[in-house]
Amino acid sequence: MSQEQQPRKPQQDQTPSPIKYSDVFNVSGSLSDQTITPQDAAMMQSAETLTTGQTLPASAASTMQSAATRNKRAGHVTRDDISPAAAHHGVSVTQSDLPSGRHVITETVAGQVVEQHSRPEPVTMTSPAGALKQDAVTIGEVLEATAAMAGRKPVTLSDAAAIQAAEAIITGGSGVPAPGGVAAEAQSAVAANELVTHDEYKTKLSDVLSDATMKLPGDKPVTKEDAERVIAAELRNNEEGMTAMGGVAASVSAAARINQERKDV
Repeated sequence: MSQEQQPRKPQQDQTPSPIKYSDVFNVSGSLSDQTITPQDAAMMQSAETLTTGQTLPASAASTMQSAATRNKRAGHVTRDDISPAAAHHGVSVTQSDLPSGRHVITETVAGQVVEQHSRPEPVTMTSPAGALKQDAVTIGEVLEATAAMAGRKPVTLSDAAAIQAAEAIITGGSGVPAPGGVAAEAQSAVAANELVTHDEYKTKLSDVLSDATMKLPGDKPVTKEDAERVIAAELRNNEEGMTAMGGVAASVSAAARINQERKDV
C-alpha cells in the first residue's frame, strides 16, 4: 500500500470548549450550561460600578471578563453576544451593611448567586495620617483575592515573580524569598509545575495564595508605587510581555486604584 493510500488518522479538534458558568461558578439548572459572553461580563461590570462605585479586586465581573475573553478568542462568541440567562433574567449586585461595619456584596446572574464577599476590614496603619484611609485594601488581601479570582491558573514564573515582589514590599528586602513564605512556596510550585505535563495536575494559584495573609510576615495597604513594582516584576518574567488577566499584577493594580479613590474621597 502506497503512502497516499494509507488511511489517515482522524484529526482531533484543537479548539478548546467554551467556558460555561458551571466552569467558574457554583450554579445549577440551565445557567450552568450557558456560555459566558462579553455582554454578560459588561453587564456585571456595570452593575458593580453602579452599586459599589468602584471595580472590586475580586469579583464576578473580573471572572466573567476573563472567561468571555477566552471564549471570544476561541471563536465561540462575538463581542455583541449575550447569554439567554443575562438577556432574559439579568444580573444584579447588591450591598448589605452589617452591624460590624463590613459590607457584604452579593452578585447574581439569573437570580443565582455567583459571588458573595465582603469589603476588607479596617487595618492598622503605619503611614502618615491622611495618606490612606483605614479601610484600604492590603497586599495580603489582594493576594487572597487573586486566589479567588484566578485560582485555577497553574503557577508560572511570572506569577512567582509578582508574588515575590509583593512579599518584598512588606519585608523591605531585596526580593529574596523568606523561607516558608508565600514567595518561596510560589517558586517551589513553578519548579514542580515544569515537571508536570497536564495542567490539571499542576499547583494552582489558589494552592499558594488562598491563605496569603497568614504566610506573610506582615501586611500594608497597596499604593501606586507597590502596583508599579509588582507589574514590572510580572512583565519581566512573561514571554508575551503582558500581565495575566485577573492575575497578581492586575489585582494589585486594581487595589491601588481603589485605595487612591478612597484617599481622594
